[in-house]
Amino acid sequence: MIDEAVEVEHFTRERRQCRTADDSLPMTRSPPRQAEDAGASNASPPALVVMLGGLSGGSLESLVRRALEASALDSVETALATDRYGRTLLLTDTRPAEALPSGTEVEIDGDEDFHFGRRLADAVAEHHLGSTLYLGGGAGPLLQGDDFEALAGGIAGPDPACVTNNFYSADLFAVTPASLLAGLDPLPAADNGVPRRLREDCGVDVVELPRSTGTQMNIDSPGDLTALALTGSTGPRLAAVLAGEALDTERLAGAAMTFTDRDSEVLVAGRVSSRTWQYLERETACRVRLLAEERGMGAAGRDADGSASSLLGQLLASVGSQAFFGDLLPDLCDAAFIDIRPALIQLGLHASRADRFAADVGQAAMVEDDRLREIVEAANASPVPVVLGGHSLVSGGLMLLNDWAWEEHDRALGL
Repeated sequence: MIDEAVEVEHFTRERRQCRTADDSLPMTRSPPRQAEDAGASNASPPALVVMLGGLSGGSLESLVRRALEASALDSVETALATDRYGRTLLLTDTRPAEALPSGTEVEIDGDEDFHFGRRLADAVAEHHLGSTLYLGGGAGPLLQGDDFEALAGGIAGPDPACVTNNFYSADLFAVTPASLLAGLDPLPAADNGVPRRLREDCGVDVVELPRSTGTQMNIDSPGDLTALALTGSTGPRLAAVLAGEALDTERLAGAAMTFTDRDSEVLVAGRVSSRTWQYLERETACRVRLLAEERGMGAAGRDADGSASSLLGQLLASVGSQAFFGDLLPDLCDAAFIDIRPALIQLGLHASRADRFAADVGQAAMVEDDRLREIVEAANASPVPVVLGGHSLVSGGLMLLNDWAWEEHDRALGL
């Protein structure tokens, strides 16, 4: 696994009205692994705040829920082993079935009107948290102790600061002082836009962790679990959950191995960042054909209001699923990894979570929506391996699969 460490740049803003049209966009840097001046650091270690909930339903949804819980508790245990964190709060809607790491405090929320920003701000105020590391339930299933050291070190100084895995679409963030979260107006409805809001609304210095498989991998759907099951790269609780499932990894493995073939061409489509493209160009042997569209769709609310537009969706509407996957796609690539969510919005297809999850693992028979079932059936029948999924597929998922493919490639050569 090769970490992508990019030259450092600070991104601060004195106050919101100072924003100008030519403000630079954030790059990445590695935050300090430890505070430079222990005397100037925060008086108490940051708290861990983990949110887990809002997921129930059919078999695939239940699987993802169990995996999210297992992954979250694995992450808590890894973080606490660094001795850089204080108390741990698990904010959840049901009591965990897994054994809890020592000292973890559980608060069960039964509020049907749950609001992310309000709940997080309330937890900070109620427990008098000076600084905190927030983790979404599926965030960072591959994070290691060094990553948690970096997150704690990045907020150890006396000045307001935030460290995250993704400035534009965060799955986790460390912030000091934690009371800044209550000052965001309106309070954020979801976690992914918080670091950007802290910079733009409060002038906070925001730093991204170096992009690696560990910092970018996230669990959003059963497709992500299939990738984790294929590669065997998880903590013990999550590994036990995956071991009890018969996840079909054959299509995924076939698609991933094309990364090591210099004669192959791979299509990657959806909410793909420029840095993911750079990674693929640098770390794969194949040629890469890229269709990047609707970056930041979720954070901007373009999925919720239906305003997202997609060239892939327009193409599917124009030629039909069978012609696209059966005739056009094989002429373009030898394997395809497609974040299908923007295309579904373009098609006006408001699929249920259960249907989206079934699509991500190619289970066409489980998809109730006729149009989405047709897409999945056509993708499954394509002469080339097609992997459908969400944003995590075309970010951390690609990095994880590429790591695995090269390990298999080298193992086959006896290297």
